[in-house]
Amino acid sequence: MAMLRGRRVEGVSYWPSYVDAMSSLLLVIIFLLTLFMITQFFLSQEILGKDTALSRLNNQIAELTDLLQLERANSSDLESTIATLTATLNSTESQRDTLQAQLAGIGGGLGDRDAQIAALNDELTNQQQLSDEAQSQVALLNQQLAALRTQIGALEQALEASETRDTESRTRIADLGRRLNLALAQRVQDLSRYRSDFFGRLREILQDRADVRVVGDRFVFQSEVLFQAGQATISDAGKEEIAKVGEAILQLEQEIPPEINWVLRIDGHTDKRPISTPQFPSNWELSAARAIAVAKLLVDQGVSPNRLVAAGFGEFQPIDPADTEEAYRKNRRIEFKLTE
Repeated sequence: MAMLRGRRVEGVSYWPSYVDAMSSLLLVIIFLLTLFMITQFFLSQEILGKDTALSRLNNQIAELTDLLQLERANSSDLESTIATLTATLNSTESQRDTLQAQLAGIGGGLGDRDAQIAALNDELTNQQQLSDEAQSQVALLNQQLAALRTQIGALEQALEASETRDTESRTRIADLGRRLNLALAQRVQDLSRYRSDFFGRLREILQDRADVRVVGDRFVFQSEVLFQAGQATISDAGKEEIAKVGEAILQLEQEIPPEINWVLRIDGHTDKRPISTPQFPSNWELSAARAIAVAKLLVDQGVSPNRLVAAGFGEFQPIDPADTEEAYRKNRRIEFKLTE
């Protein structure tokens, strides 16, 4: 009975199934957020150049608008001056007519008023000179007003052209953003398809191992499959397992088109128990060394180094936070993740 009870306790799973589901969901969300940030980064770089050109256009429009307002103000001043001179001319002509009438009345036989007639003639001459000067000023002002109206017309045309270029630039930016989003969505869809094929192939290759499993978008090896405790040297049995992964990666390299930018990230993880040796002062060094060892072994098998990324997470990304041997075993692992 004691042996039966012991076996039943060993068969009980302390790993709730919903934790795997939550971990998968969390990783999917992190992946989507990472993808969104990358998309936004490239889009912002593209839009930044368009915004600079748009800013220059807006500055030109502002300068043209200020110049147009200044010319309109000058035109208004000239028109006011012309109106004043015209009123003065009309008044002068009226006075001239009055003086001519007075002169005609005086010239009817009043010989003793020659001096008064001479004075009136002088005044009339002066008024005529003033009238001629006023007419000359009016003609000059009319010419200046015509030139200003021509300049205002040219400025209005330039302003309309700048507004048209501004509208066209905004339209091109919107179209560029739409095409970029479509291209990124297509790349993500293609990479997801190849990731599914890759993980499916690994499942077939390693289906007889209980300590190797797929969790969300990651393929997980327990560290005991590859390394001895506290070591970063891959065992002979572990090399055989990594060789199987290398075959799948080499096949994947041939299938994925070159325009899709992808890498296989190799993540090393440890449990929370500290380590302090001359070779590994902390769990960070141990996890990074294990990830690098796996990457080097794959390169020796022919995998392109530019398609591999080795990362060490130490004990800071646990699967199970409990302080049990089972939790420690789960947290000691090597993960493969196909990503951009």
